[in-house]
Amino acid sequence: MQTTFIRTTSDGRKVEVIGPHVCVDGKPVADSLVDVKTHPNKEQILFALPNAAFMAGPVVLTAEEASVVRGALAAAKDPLTDRIEITERFRKAWNARNHEAGIE
Repeated sequence: MQTTFIRTTSDGRKVEVIGPHVCVDGKPVADSLVDVKTHPNKEQILFALPNAAFMAGPVVLTAEEASVVRGALAAAKDPLTDRIEITERFRKAWNARNHEAGIE
């Protein structure tokens, strides 16, 4: 498994991407990122850390750190080669786009 170092927390723990997970001291805490703009506790997060852009579980990330995390998570995923999975992903994306445009 590939390990990508992101940063060290203020209390000395390492934040890394190990395989498909964001880990703190080697323990998985998240497998995806959440934009702070859509997070339910957006106001409290931005009050405590104004430069926060993304959350990976309990870990707050800046935009630069999130970019590195996204790249490491994307590299850890297996490429899609199954025709049915590819078609299903396109179908879901098409439906999501139509839903956002107000087309039901």
